[in-house]
Amino acid sequence: MDTKKSDKFLSTLEAAQKGDADAQFALGLMYEDGKGTEQNYVAAYKYYKLAADQGNINAQYKLGIMYYDGKGIEQNYIKSIEYFQLAANQNDSDAQFNLGVMYGDGKGTERNYAEAYKYFKLAAEQGNSDAQINLGILYENGDGVEQNYAKAFECYQAAAEEGNPIAQYYVGSMYYFGKGVEQSFIKSIEYYKSAAEQGNSDAQFTLGIMYEKGKGTEQNYAEAYKYFKLAAEQGNIRAQINLGTLYYEGKGVEQNYAKAIKYYLLAVQQGDSDVQFHLGNMYRDGEGTAQDYTEAYKYYRLAAEQGNIDAQINLGILYKYGFGVEQDYAKAFEYIAAAAEHGNATGQCNLGDLYYFGKGVEQNYIKSIKYYKLAAQQGNSDAQNKLGVIYECGRGIEQNFAEAYKYYKFAAEQGNIDAQVNLGDLYYFGKGREQNYAKSFEYFQLAAQQGNSDAQFSLGLMYAKGEGKEQNYTEACKYYKLAAEQGNSDAQINLGILYENGNGVEKNYKKAFRYYLAAAEQGNPIAQYYAGSMYYYGRGVEQSYIKSIEYYKLAAEQGDSDAQFSLGLMYEDGEGTEQNYTEAYKYYKLAAVQGHSGAQHNLELMQENGFGIKK
Repeated sequence: MDTKKSDKFLSTLEAAQKGDADAQFALGLMYEDGKGTEQNYVAAYKYYKLAADQGNINAQYKLGIMYYDGKGIEQNYIKSIEYFQLAANQNDSDAQFNLGVMYGDGKGTERNYAEAYKYFKLAAEQGNSDAQINLGILYENGDGVEQNYAKAFECYQAAAEEGNPIAQYYVGSMYYFGKGVEQSFIKSIEYYKSAAEQGNSDAQFTLGIMYEKGKGTEQNYAEAYKYFKLAAEQGNIRAQINLGTLYYEGKGVEQNYAKAIKYYLLAVQQGDSDVQFHLGNMYRDGEGTAQDYTEAYKYYRLAAEQGNIDAQINLGILYKYGFGVEQDYAKAFEYIAAAAEHGNATGQCNLGDLYYFGKGVEQNYIKSIKYYKLAAQQGNSDAQNKLGVIYECGRGIEQNFAEAYKYYKFAAEQGNIDAQVNLGDLYYFGKGREQNYAKSFEYFQLAAQQGNSDAQFSLGLMYAKGEGKEQNYTEACKYYKLAAEQGNSDAQINLGILYENGNGVEKNYKKAFRYYLAAAEQGNPIAQYYAGSMYYYGRGVEQSYIKSIEYYKLAAEQGDSDAQFSLGLMYEDGEGTEQNYTEAYKYYKLAAVQGHSGAQHNLELMQENGFGIKK
């Protein structure tokens, strides 16, 4: 900025002071722009007014702007209109355009699209491209004039031919949707590219969408990335979101969760609830950042407060489990119910859960079923599976295996793993359907292919027993192993049995013991019994009656009758402990009550001989 008054300024000042309107306008411009003198809006206003009062169009227009922006004078839309009107009456197209904007926005006057149309038309007829665009918008929306897409296209086209990027974007959009012109994605791309090359971020974003979806061109994620990036760098929220998604999914660019978060965070600052929700998911799952339920809660809450239904559900779930926030079932119910009331199937299913278990609300199986059914009708497979469970177990409704089968099948056909397992069980046990091992195997296999350990275990069992398939211990071993590696304790036990007996695999006591122990450490009483037996006989591990008793006791406390019987034997014979008929009698009795024949026999002998019985 020039702070020293220039010769040009001084000569202009002299002419202005003599009453020259053009000089007064020029001096106002110099004060406004700070050229030849210090910037001074008050002085600029003064000289514009002097010129305007003499009918200088440019000065009238500039005064309109100053009153509109509140520069050098208090903002006043009414005065702004007054000066724009003076200039417009002298056919100044910029003033006519601005009058159209003010009538369209209702600034300084009541909103009046008919007046807006009038002034846009006057300016457009003089080739004012901004007016042509706004006139096109009025025709497109039917504001102040009868809706006419052809006229709208004509106006946009006129401005586009002058190189106006906004008009080029609008023409591209008319071609995209086939409004006022024959639909053509190819022509749409042509105009979007013209606008994009001039930096129009909406055009850049839309080109990104077209390349991403393959509309009017071959699908090309790299090109989509290019255009989204151009638009995102200009602050286009939608582009920032889509760019984040490309990084998230690794399309058109190497997958990078950290970069995805970067762009989502740019967009989230502008309050987009979908991005807030997605960021919540990423913090919840630890994608591109350390898992942080507190941050997840923060973003879900921001989105939920804007009415984002998915965020309301996830916020409710955080309250339900106490992740990132103090556990509060009442709050969980509040957010989940809000989503359910909007007809959201996931919300309805979760609300069914809260009623089913009585969390945050009084337990009510009838209401639970109601919400599960609402969700199920929308195709929610979790709700369909849960209804199947309710009908199978007869909770809150009469037990009905046929209905259970119906809902399991609906869910299974959508790939719901739990439903596939449950349907396999119905066929296996012949509930609601005639027993059919082949069908049972089919559904277990569907779930097993998705990595479900229960289904893998069941397939192993069917191969081992030759149910639905020819007996095949090798295949049984394969499926038990898949399930065991996921920590399935039943599979670990059965895999141990295969190794212990050498079925489908080379006999190996050490491996057998390892699998029994893995299941035992999860608290499985059968596995604890087997681990005790391996210690008893010294199979796969150093023989130890003491360790044997330790594992038998763990199993016996959970009601395992074989472990109770074995403890009876050890106390009776004094193995790993002092001989104690009272303890032997106690454990035999526990096992005998459960129908263990060996325990019943030994209990009778002790009673006949008076061993372990107080006299």
